[in-house]
Amino acid sequence: MTAKTPRPKADPLDLAGIDDLLSPEEKAVRAAVRQVCDTSIDPYVADWFESGELPVVRELAKELGSLGLLGMHLEGYGCAGMSAVDYGLACLELEASDSGIRSLVSVQGSLAMYAIWRFGTEEHKQQWLPRMASGDAIGCFGLTEPDHGSDPAGMRTRARRDGADWVLDGSKMWITNGSVSDVAVVWAETEEGVRGFVVPTDTPGFTAHTIKHKMSLRASVTSELVLDGVRLPADAVFPEVRGLRGPLSCLNEARYGIVWGAMGAARSAFRTALAYAGERAQFGRPIGGFQLTQAKLADMAVELTNGTLLAMHLGRRKDAVGLRPEQVSLGKLNNVSKALEICRTARTILGANGISLEYPVIRHMNNLESVLTYEGTPEMHTLIIGQALTGQDAFR
Repeated sequence: MTAKTPRPKADPLDLAGIDDLLSPEEKAVRAAVRQVCDTSIDPYVADWFESGELPVVRELAKELGSLGLLGMHLEGYGCAGMSAVDYGLACLELEASDSGIRSLVSVQGSLAMYAIWRFGTEEHKQQWLPRMASGDAIGCFGLTEPDHGSDPAGMRTRARRDGADWVLDGSKMWITNGSVSDVAVVWAETEEGVRGFVVPTDTPGFTAHTIKHKMSLRASVTSELVLDGVRLPADAVFPEVRGLRGPLSCLNEARYGIVWGAMGAARSAFRTALAYAGERAQFGRPIGGFQLTQAKLADMAVELTNGTLLAMHLGRRKDAVGLRPEQVSLGKLNNVSKALEICRTARTILGANGISLEYPVIRHMNNLESVLTYEGTPEMHTLIIGQALTGQDAFR
């Protein structure tokens, strides 16, 4: 660069130049996801949130499946087999639109599909994964119970043998996609420990009830599953995995997507606040010209940069050597809490307009209150990190 060459203008949304770390192929993945969000989600999501419904869930699943976004990080069976960074970038763009939409993709691909892909029989995989990858079948993941969230070892759902069959009884709570699913991966206590079952949702005794009156993740289907004498054939069970290792490994896959997704919600709120600060005038000039507003924006930009860099590092590491559970916890704990702070700060910059659904800020803020505690509360991730640091188990 010569002395006469003008310096390129800084990108306010990427002051650190993180985009330079992405390959052209990764940028193309991101652009494709952003395009579908721009056309099929963003114009409608505020109305979905306000009504507390996702009326196009099946149509949206098929559209996302046609792009290869469902189970995109899995190999074979109609899955795209893309990298962890590709998947992370997709989660970031989806959650920049809405956490509920990212949850639809995350539960489908990283919980239900991943469980079948990792632990299922060849028959399970052939029966379900191609249809789930295309969006023609929707799945859910039944682990959390009404009285057992952070402590899944206390689950009360039971599976007992009856001749060659299995019979399941119990209930699961706060299950994304539950009442629109074609298949449920259900974890139940057995005489052999916790085991996973592939449950077609048209099996007699299986019912799913949509949970209403939510003030968060309103553009998402959340359900209670009830299993009342659900009879399954012997081959419905995952054949090898025993104990909590199975469901917890699935949760780590989904938590990784949250590390990226939370930065999408944060970016959307930051972008909105930055634009608003340049347009909203008080005392004769835009509020972006006042020191306190600039301090807020600078702090938000720093945390957004830090969180995105952490997500990028974990993604590259996952592709290269894999991730340890405490590394995923580090990312989820930091990025969700910082994203929530960014949304709350953005709300203050927008003032009263910050609570209006004309802007995305309050929607992201409300959604992140759920993201903060699902798939591991801050307390649980803090203790996972603490155990890694000290070697001492402080969970009990």
